[in-house]
Amino acid sequence: MTRLRGKVAFITGAARGIGRAFAQAYVDEGAQVVIADINFAAAQTTAQEIGPSTIAIELDVTNQSSIDAAVAKAIASFGKIDILVNNAALFSAAPIVEIDRAEYTRVFDINVAGTLFTLQAVAKHMIERKQGGKIINMASQAGRRGEALVAVYCATKAAVISLTQSAGLDLIKHGINVNAIAPGVVDGDHWDGVDAYFAKLENKPAGQKKIEVGKAVPFGRMGTPADLTGMAIFLASSESDYVVAQTYNVDGGNWMS
Repeated sequence: MTRLRGKVAFITGAARGIGRAFAQAYVDEGAQVVIADINFAAAQTTAQEIGPSTIAIELDVTNQSSIDAAVAKAIASFGKIDILVNNAALFSAAPIVEIDRAEYTRVFDINVAGTLFTLQAVAKHMIERKQGGKIINMASQAGRRGEALVAVYCATKAAVISLTQSAGLDLIKHGINVNAIAPGVVDGDHWDGVDAYFAKLENKPAGQKKIEVGKAVPFGRMGTPADLTGMAIFLASSESDYVVAQTYNVDGGNWMS
């Protein structure tokens, strides 16, 4: 497969889970990939395991200096950035009356501000190059609706969908396509953490929430990171050149829009 041959992708939160799966898929399609993650040791391990088409860069999306330095290092290493995937995110859950202001700020800072200002830094580079580009934001089915115990996370992902629309409309004049993917329930490290929240908040045994949500998916099971890679490749490739400001559900039928 060579749909991304000659392209350079910058993926945040790429040391594990969905970000790692995208990195591997992009390399398999011919791209060079920046594994950007706050856990630099894990990013290095992932880059080593995927192979020489990748490099690891430390990135804290809540710190503008870190964003600027990571983007500059990626450009110095590979000469350009053609594709950005804003994947870094944090989950949180609590009843409305127990939401902590500091936790609210932390989740919005990563999920919304981190997405916006990483997008901004890479878009500036793409505009300067005058070669266009592809930006993919990771939303969620949680951004499509509210959930009783997940108000803050749902609000951040709704904001990502809105930001994708605004950025998409603004940047397409530069040949930069901004779109998003809204996964459903995806098994892995992320959902292990989500399950732990619900085990505490709903007095469920560990693993019970995962069983319940998996059975509720019309497809019949939870998703996997591999279920999302086809959409990630499509949105990063020339096949999506006429797709602007959209958020695609890849959720096994959980949400229709």
